[in-house]
Amino acid sequence: MATSTLVQFLQAGEAGDTSNRGQVETFLSAGTIASGDWVALDTTQTGANKALFVVSTPATAGRGNVVGVALGAVTGTAAAPAQVEVVIGGYIAVAKVAAGTTAASSLTTSAVAGTAVTYATGTHTGTGPCGVALTGEVGGFAECFVYSRF
Repeated sequence: MATSTLVQFLQAGEAGDTSNRGQVETFLSAGTIASGDWVALDTTQTGANKALFVVSTPATAGRGNVVGVALGAVTGTAAAPAQVEVVIGGYIAVAKVAAGTTAASSLTTSAVAGTAVTYATGTHTGTGPCGVALTGEVGGFAECFVYSRF
């Protein structure tokens, strides 16, 4: 069931599992997704399943259909798809970013599957920004704010 944006949690200083104005949706995956991967709609599916299944953002065409960041790791198959929770808008504590990403950098998907890089106008045709880094990169990850596109 889809999450609602009508009721917002507005208590500051709560634990890291509380996300003010964050939205999480459950998708399916017929492959492997790592925790913190940026994910995109799986356009290899047929019909409406293209909006139900996600994959780690591909390193090839189709990177522009990013929907958010995976909250946990999953491995599914075509016969037994796995459920994956995805932050589709708002704060995420651990998102994959390229080395050297700095706080306040606008982000877009990259040629490295599941990873975001700093967005520069005119250099990422068709992908557009998908979020912003709230902290600098440490060990390949950063706290981020995901732009809602779903």
